[in-house]
Amino acid sequence: MSNKNYRTGDPKIDQLIEELADVSGDKECREMFRQILTSVTKLGMEHCDLGDFKLINTAVKELRHAFRVFVPHRSVRKVMIFGSARTEENDPLYQLTLELSRKLVAEGFMIISGAGGGIMEAANRGAGKGNSFGINIKLPFEQSANPYIVGDPKLMTFKYFFTRKLIFIKESDATVLLPGGFGTLDEGFENLTLFQTGKTLPRPIVLLEPENESYWETWLDFVDSVLIKRGFIAADDRKLLQVAHTADAAAQYVTDFYRVYHSLRYVHGLTVLRFTREIPAELIRQLNNEFKDILANGRIEASPPLEEEMATREHLNLPRLVLHFDQKSFGRLNEMIHTINEGVS
Repeated sequence: MSNKNYRTGDPKIDQLIEELADVSGDKECREMFRQILTSVTKLGMEHCDLGDFKLINTAVKELRHAFRVFVPHRSVRKVMIFGSARTEENDPLYQLTLELSRKLVAEGFMIISGAGGGIMEAANRGAGKGNSFGINIKLPFEQSANPYIVGDPKLMTFKYFFTRKLIFIKESDATVLLPGGFGTLDEGFENLTLFQTGKTLPRPIVLLEPENESYWETWLDFVDSVLIKRGFIAADDRKLLQVAHTADAAAQYVTDFYRVYHSLRYVHGLTVLRFTREIPAELIRQLNNEFKDILANGRIEASPPLEEEMATREHLNLPRLVLHFDQKSFGRLNEMIHTINEGVS
């Protein structure tokens, strides 16, 4: 709920909340802070369930701490790497992860891992000191932090998977998945679902394994022969991800995604795509021919910053394209972003 009329209904309590918001919140965020205080107060006024209060208290504390850790690093793009905690150091997957993590850091990215052993350890180890984050989870087994993130102030430990997964998505710009168990598949499906439904911004999602392995090949056979064949997902949803068999290929896919594309925002029915370079008029004409199927109406056009972007001073120096995206063809939107990246010299 986001409503300036959102109140507890008790004038005295509402006044106290107003006063607290005045002294505690930044001016730009004051109204949202007031609504947060109102929600917490209404929770206490409406019922008393200690279990509910513990859940909310822990979740808010975990999110607050994670935001505090990530805020100083938000100008740097980050890649989250998932895979089995049980992968041994002598496994080719471990070595592949080491190599990938090193290459991504060399390209200016930071790394986010689940902080445990196996693939997570290799990700932190390859990134080197100070270049990665560990988002740990409290489990009764298997999930102590690996030695390459222990003692780092960028190590966080979560009680709840839902807050941990939220931070993984919110604070990262790309996802690389290596073979793993239920946890790896859970994170992979979460990423794909959020991208497919528009609940997260476009991002590169890479399925990585050596040429001689068939983990992802087997999984994609199921996707093709069951999910797509039975109409549970669209064929274009396959374009949300990319398979890679070397660290070079995976790193290249991630870096290429942000070669020209910068970010996306929705403004009153318009989708605004922002870029680091001007998009030639000839390429815009090509996009209108090749991707007219993803338009609800109108055309893809170059645009100056919109009024709402001006108000929040969002990347005002960047070139833009605007379109009435149909809000469902995210595989095709992803394909269009790659076409733009490849079409701008």
